Amino acid sequence: MQRRNFIATAAIGTAGLAATKVTANIDSNNKDFELKNNINHSVCQWCFDSYALEDFLKVLNELGIKAIDLIGPKDWPLLKKYNIHCSMCNGAEISLTEGWNDPKNHEQLVQNYAEIIPQVAQAGYTNLICFSGNRNGMNDYVGLQNCVDGLSQIMPIAEKHGVVIQMELFNQVNHPDYMCDSSIWGVELCKHLGSDNFKLLFDIYHMQIQEGDIIRSIQNYHPYFGHYHTAGVPGRNEIDETQELYYPAIMNAILATGYKGYVAQEFITTWEDKIAALKDAFLRCDI
Repeated sequence: MQRRNFIATAAIGTAGLAATKVTANIDSNNKDFELKNNINHSVCQWCFDSYALEDFLKVLNELGIKAIDLIGPKDWPLLKKYNIHCSMCNGAEISLTEGWNDPKNHEQLVQNYAEIIPQVAQAGYTNLICFSGNRNGMNDYVGLQNCVDGLSQIMPIAEKHGVVIQMELFNQVNHPDYMCDSSIWGVELCKHLGSDNFKLLFDIYHMQIQEGDIIRSIQNYHPYFGHYHTAGVPGRNEIDETQELYYPAIMNAILATGYKGYVAQEFITTWEDKIAALKDAFLRCDI
């Protein structure tokens, strides 16, 4: 996904944070790594793509993590081999910048999603990501209606197969000009579509940068949020004391809504031991 290009560059500038990391007390052999699992934990594979996918799935099995995000159809057989659920599927989108807000993309997107949605269901998965695309000078109201016009063509297919289409919210710092950059705009899109099979992927990192007041947003708009991503602010690094969000409180707010879906770690680690950083993040969210 294109977001990697930005993050690889940004990570260089934040590497100095590694010297101040605060780690949880984690035994190298996982003896001290035990989860309550009140939160259904997942992780975005692209953040750890220095590991071959199969090797990373073996690590998740060792940790008892049952899900992974942003995997497309070609790799689902490998997930099945290791009994890892795909908590957010991809593969139908064109790009982050070319999305449903531009009618010129509708024909291709409808074709892509009509093909992938049944595959998601057949594989036993539920969630499939989508993107608004960039504004390119377009009015937000026009873009919203364009999204409604396009997405309405695939919602009957999603409803038939029990698949939930989820549009991710981004900030304007990392993704300048992206249209779905506020909870309010995303919620209005959900209301206009009027389907339980369309939700928002609420990326906590992006929305802290873009609008803040994370817990209030969760409390107010949780019926429209179908999935959550984490990362530290600033820098999209670890969710420890080097950043400004307090994730245990955020996780408690999510649980209080009755949410039963997945929370996926999506941070770029600055630690030398990447798996130790991932363990630390899981434990901090495991309230």
